[in-house]
Amino acid sequence: MQEKQHTLKSEIELEGKGLHTGLNVKIAICPAGENHGIKFQRIDIPEQPVIDAVADNVSATSRGTTLERDGVKVSTIEHLMASLWALEVDNALIKIDAPELPIMDGSAIKYVDAIKKTGLQEQNAERVYYSIREKKVFRDEQNGKEIIIYPDEEFSLNVTIDFNSKVLNTQSAQLDSLAHFEKEIAPCRTFVFLHELEALYRNNLIRGGDAENAIVVVENTIDSNELQHLSELFNKTTVERVPEGYLNNLDLRYINEPARHKLLDLVGDLALIGYRIKGKVIAYKPGHKMNTDVARELRKTIKKELLKPVSPKYDPNETPLFDVKQIMSILPHRPPFLLVDKILLRTDECVVGVKNVTMNEPFFVGHFPGEPVMPGVLQIEAMAQVGGILALGNLSDPECYSTYFVKIDKVKFKRKIVPGDTLIFKLSLLEPIRRGIVSMFGQVFVGDHLATEGELTAQIVKNR
Repeated sequence: MQEKQHTLKSEIELEGKGLHTGLNVKIAICPAGENHGIKFQRIDIPEQPVIDAVADNVSATSRGTTLERDGVKVSTIEHLMASLWALEVDNALIKIDAPELPIMDGSAIKYVDAIKKTGLQEQNAERVYYSIREKKVFRDEQNGKEIIIYPDEEFSLNVTIDFNSKVLNTQSAQLDSLAHFEKEIAPCRTFVFLHELEALYRNNLIRGGDAENAIVVVENTIDSNELQHLSELFNKTTVERVPEGYLNNLDLRYINEPARHKLLDLVGDLALIGYRIKGKVIAYKPGHKMNTDVARELRKTIKKELLKPVSPKYDPNETPLFDVKQIMSILPHRPPFLLVDKILLRTDECVVGVKNVTMNEPFFVGHFPGEPVMPGVLQIEAMAQVGGILALGNLSDPECYSTYFVKIDKVKFKRKIVPGDTLIFKLSLLEPIRRGIVSMFGQVFVGDHLATEGELTAQIVKNR
């Protein structure tokens, strides 16, 4: 039986301090419609821009995960994302009046408590799960990090941390089911080493950090001079001298609380896949960069696999979105090298086009005499031209730009294309367009049959 999507029964309002900015932040976690996903809205900006909570939009991972779109950022999102994912909230709009979410007590428990108190509303749409079918290995050889995901019927995690610390030692934590997240993981606070504090502070980070919202690990005994300097740096009078251990003689909520918090962060970062997964995650020394890199790669894989080879519907009686004259106002290509006749559909992430292949195509003269077949390279070129409409369509002066191939990968030709065939192209973005780089997954259909597919990467370049 398929599970249904869920949103919140009512709006949640929370307030707190940003860990790095030190700003007072108000957020409202609002119910949202089916298939909306999780989105953040910066209501402190006049345009009130919205950012999708997906790995494609991750722009920074230093001491937290930051989302960015069109220069607008929302940071330190991982604790809330983990709470929403673990408590099965599929659709929500988070309105925020600052560039960073509140750190609360350094854990996710206040988010979890608020969501539990409000409750969930079941929706009609079905929830999408992706099952890991084969072992996937992600490694950062330089830093000795590793994440392996094994096929499994459920979602579970096992995390090991190793900071070469005589206080923390090597620690492990595991979560066999998200149903245990509230009790076993959500209360676990973020942590930092004492020797990192001044450098972080000098780099305009942890301006809202204190002994109430973070575990401070002390590797060596603090002398009186260092204690005084620390008090002045953070404008605190309550910093206590302690032996090696934890600042202010802090009591841990769990003996392995730091490892559990790293597991919490991993859940929040994997939520940026945008799809729920079934698999066993084994992580050694995880961190936000590696976590979100894994989420981004899984998201690409899932998007391609969910793009099942179903031919877009084509009705020749319907007026196209763009006819050939309109196409030529966007693309620089001209006959005999213009390989698209119509554009049927264009959204922010997808475009559908049509080409009618006739015996009059000049390439049939030599490819091949007596056995006319459309060359594979021209099929790829035709896909790229349709993709160019997607890439250039949002520019105010598209005629001033061209797109150039950067990479072609994983191309498969499944059947011949011959005179008389009507080609239907579908190109979908694999990730948002950044710095003029466009990454797309392309499919060519003849009728209901998939003829060609592949990944195309191009760069948008202004014409001289």
